[in-house]
Amino acid sequence: MNVSHPSVHPVEDPPTTDGGNPPRVRMKDIQGMPGTPGGLTLRICQLIFAVAALSVMATTSDFPSVTAFCFLVAAAGLQSMWSLLLAIVDIYAILVMRTLQNNRIVSLFAVGDGITSTLIFAAACASAGITVLIDNDLQGCAENHCLQFETATAMAFISWFAALPSFLLNFWSLASR
Repeated sequence: MNVSHPSVHPVEDPPTTDGGNPPRVRMKDIQGMPGTPGGLTLRICQLIFAVAALSVMATTSDFPSVTAFCFLVAAAGLQSMWSLLLAIVDIYAILVMRTLQNNRIVSLFAVGDGITSTLIFAAACASAGITVLIDNDLQGCAENHCLQFETATAMAFISWFAALPSFLLNFWSLASR
């Protein structure tokens, strides 16, 4: 009878580094993290909606009279500058095919995303409260720019909604090290 016999080939141990610890395997980059096309998409969405909120609110003539609306303009300006800066970094990382998984870079991104997303969310909530006050309680939409206030507030909430995954992914990446 002609039966094939399995052959056994010895397998070498993987090379060890620094005192016998095997080399670590890097986790695959998850879309949405810095330096990935998903991360760039999130940054561009943050930028577009923050600039839209800033533009709509700044074009009204009476936004400086309400502190919450001034806070929204300041927070949207900060969010748009932060998102533009990190979008440029993401574009560079994608073009040179470099990963942005350095501990210091990820911690900087996580802290910056946490601060800017908290500010834009707080400003959007404050502006939403003032808009509801003007519209429902004071019935003053006839003499105010309620539609622009509501639009700017909605754009700020959408900008925060795009900033939240960036923060969570950066924080998760930092915490899992």
